[in-house]
Amino acid sequence: MASSLVNQSNFPLNDSVCSIHHPSSVTRVALLLFYSVLLVISSFGNILAIYIASQKKKMNSTDLYLINLAVSDILFTLALPGRIAYYILDFNWPFGDWLCRVIAFVFYVNTYGSVYLMTCISIDRYIAVIHTHQNHKFRHAGWAKYICITVWSLASLQTMPVLFMPLTKKMGDKLSCMEYASIEKILSLPLLLLGGCVLGFFGPVGIILFCYVKITLKLCRIAQENSVMCKSDHQKKACLVILLVLMAVIICFSPYHFNISQFVIRELFSQSTCAEKKAFKVSLQVTVCFMNMNCCVDPIIYFFASQGYKKQFLRIFKPRISTAFSSTAKTSSEINSNNHGADSVLG
Repeated sequence: MASSLVNQSNFPLNDSVCSIHHPSSVTRVALLLFYSVLLVISSFGNILAIYIASQKKKMNSTDLYLINLAVSDILFTLALPGRIAYYILDFNWPFGDWLCRVIAFVFYVNTYGSVYLMTCISIDRYIAVIHTHQNHKFRHAGWAKYICITVWSLASLQTMPVLFMPLTKKMGDKLSCMEYASIEKILSLPLLLLGGCVLGFFGPVGIILFCYVKITLKLCRIAQENSVMCKSDHQKKACLVILLVLMAVIICFSPYHFNISQFVIRELFSQSTCAEKKAFKVSLQVTVCFMNMNCCVDPIIYFFASQGYKKQFLRIFKPRISTAFSSTAKTSSEINSNNHGADSVLG
């Protein structure tokens, strides 16, 4: 996974000067629990999204982007058991180098595919609000299909290099997977990492931010001209959806990409100290957890962006929640009634 692709030994480093210590048992247990919870929540939220989408007779462009986002998260979730096994076996990969490369490929396709699809959702909402009266061809379902194919192709091409890199390395009696030590001698790696950050994060975030600002400005203008219209317009929903997308991208992806960017830039000009490299390794483990958390955040976007998802979700869970609350209230009232009865008898 991305966490390990850039490890504490990010650039060639003499092990005798700065030894790579084995992760502690606390770290292993924390990562094991985190990805196990991620597996459960992501599976539930995204399978539900695909099930609900399959019930729709006619889909619009937003629905197609959301379905592809859910499929991307499901593929990521399918790769999680291998990573969980890696932590269970105390950072020992039992499945060989080729499967390690495939897992890395899936993780990165999910990362950048998700960012690109969120960008598409933002552009789709921007066109719907800013160009309301234009029958824009890019919002047609047929065009959305081609755009999704382009997104998958771009994310796959961007991630393809990991399939040609050795991602396993013998570390004592254990076989590590997706650790930077196995690819640290690639001279072009710093430029590859910076290029990936610009193309896969900074560019899309700029587009999403632009869409959000433009829609917000239009809402403010409408509010000044006609307050009644502003209250009953679907434009507020579009603004909320883009805000959620922007927050998801910033919270999940920005820590990792800023962390990578600053470290790579510093390494291009000066050699980092051992303490700095070890601190970078710790920060990388944390930021990658945030990045992989996107598969659990995406269902929140589905809830607000898709009316069908929201209705089906409430239809499934609202009766159960109401039943639970009513049972609790009934039990409480019975206890109170029994207490009053006991008091009257004692009186």
